[in-house]
Amino acid sequence: MSFRYESLPVLQEQLRKQELSCREVVEHYVRQCHDHRHLNAMLEVFEEDALIQADRLDEKLRNDLPLGKLYGMVIAVKDVIVMKGKEATASSAILQGFESLFNATCIDRLLAEDAIIIGRTNCDEFAMGSSNETSIHGPVLNAADETKVPGGSSGGSAVAVQADLCMASLGTDTGGSIRQPASLTGTVGFKPTYGRISRYGLIAYASSFDQCGTFTRNAVDAAMLTEVMAGQDPHDATSSSQPVPDYAALLEPPAKLRIAWYPQTIDNGKLDPEVKQQFHDLLEKLKAAGHTVESVDFTYLDYLVPTYYVLTTAEASSNLSRFSGIHYGHRTEVTADVDEVISRSRSEGFGEEVKRRIMLGTFVLSSGYYDAYYTHAQKVRRIIRNETLDVLSRFDIIITPTTPTTAFAIGEKTTDPIEMYLADIYTVQAPIAGIPAISVPLHTHSNGLPYGMQLMAAPFREDLLLAVTDHLMQHFR
Repeated sequence: MSFRYESLPVLQEQLRKQELSCREVVEHYVRQCHDHRHLNAMLEVFEEDALIQADRLDEKLRNDLPLGKLYGMVIAVKDVIVMKGKEATASSAILQGFESLFNATCIDRLLAEDAIIIGRTNCDEFAMGSSNETSIHGPVLNAADETKVPGGSSGGSAVAVQADLCMASLGTDTGGSIRQPASLTGTVGFKPTYGRISRYGLIAYASSFDQCGTFTRNAVDAAMLTEVMAGQDPHDATSSSQPVPDYAALLEPPAKLRIAWYPQTIDNGKLDPEVKQQFHDLLEKLKAAGHTVESVDFTYLDYLVPTYYVLTTAEASSNLSRFSGIHYGHRTEVTADVDEVISRSRSEGFGEEVKRRIMLGTFVLSSGYYDAYYTHAQKVRRIIRNETLDVLSRFDIIITPTTPTTAFAIGEKTTDPIEMYLADIYTVQAPIAGIPAISVPLHTHSNGLPYGMQLMAAPFREDLLLAVTDHLMQHFR
């Protein structure tokens, strides 16, 4: 079967006309997963389960039974989102062999609308990383250039869409873990407002930042997925009770947009000159199309990355304390007292980057440093949020590059944590402020690698971001 995926509405029309079947589609993606195993994007392919679900959907269609909004969509899931009866390791040795007893809320909602889960994807250990090199399963390769990283932490999910191993995938975004790899792989990476999608069933990194989101090829697929997963969840007290609109029906943007950009971000020495030039070219095109484009000074840009890492490492120190080797997961073979078992199990089970962040977090929470670091960072976070919302009260969207460069070489930044952390320089504002953001794949560098532009909007304006993304991809690529 010759099959080329465009979008979910197109696929569903093909299925209704019986031009192809769900089984044929799943068989295509299973072959793709096996043919591209060397990319190391997929940790496990649920071939049998996916084919059973495909046959069930084909039977429903033949019998003219009601079909879910996502019927036929083949989705891969990041290895920090639990699925009942499936291994969930957060790509860490400390959780190898752990099998979940329940589904994350987002998984239940996808399955209720007839999606097909094809497998789980590789990621940085406990979602801590910007290159997908900290996984216990080894690095993921960028399909555009296999010597380059795909970005992180959701690199496996990004490459799964990039390399056509699935139609869409789920990732999580704490400081840019969806948008940064989306930029480096040429996919649409969407992080909704904090609380828009339930975090129940996500293996936590930093609970006040973590947000489930999507990788897709287009805006309409992101819209349909987000609508299904969004909404209040009694299992997650931080989930929002805001009504969930029909995002796919709202993909027409305002005729005239008010767009803000930060000159400080473009003058940053880390920004690739070609990315800088394309950014300015895009602004000129938007002006020529009649949109209002203005530069805005954001005085707290230098505080974004430090604030993010103080707060997220503190939360990681707390969240990861539950992985002790006592109740589940890796346990040391050394027999000793309880304290020794816990210490050895954690030392053996956690990787170097996770240990680094746990120690940083423990330090900023320790007596004598709590007020100096953690309390101050919380105050700065509130100031950043207020300043961001002030900008968004005057403009529809804020636009920046998603990443300062295209994908870098595997191993290039692993010995310099600070340099690696700066890969998130443009993406951390949105999770600090709790607002939605999206990476739009608009450009290809002269080196042949893709990169995206980032859009941010006011809380719960996912409809606006998706509409503008759809418009930009149709008219500004």
